[in-house]
Amino acid sequence: MSANMYSFDIVSRVDLSEFENAVNQARKEIDTRFDFKGTNSRIEGTKDSTVLYSSDEFHIKAMGDVLTTWLVRRKVPLESIAWGPISAGPKGSVKREIRVKQGIDPDTAREMTKYIKKLNKKVTVSVQQDQLRVSSKSKDDLQAVIRALREKKFGFALQFVNFRP
Repeated sequence: MSANMYSFDIVSRVDLSEFENAVNQARKEIDTRFDFKGTNSRIEGTKDSTVLYSSDEFHIKAMGDVLTTWLVRRKVPLESIAWGPISAGPKGSVKREIRVKQGIDPDTAREMTKYIKKLNKKVTVSVQQDQLRVSSKSKDDLQAVIRALREKKFGFALQFVNFRP
């Protein structure tokens, strides 16, 4: 073992420009597809809140499928997308809100910290705002933590960044 401390950060981030590109591509496809003609289907919103509007539930679900396809193509993790319920919209239409989940909330950070400590590796975990830092004297312990976290699903996409000696 070396005397150096190694560390990495656990984050949950989505490239918002890729999300926006996927939304724009889905918008173009919906505007040109024959099965959406006359349904008043549209996508509106900003990067942090996007809303799907259509005349009925069937078309909202079809719009969701189109958007999901483009999100996958643009490599946006689907675990980081929060789909709201389908609800009544203006003038007898229906709507569905989509939000992008960024960062790790405090409750999940505590759950992840407990999970890492149960692995019985010689690592220290510290919560830093919306991310976790894991440090250890052993690179092998850190790699074991990364493997274990990849296997366990926490309901959102995790990235492991800033691996540094």
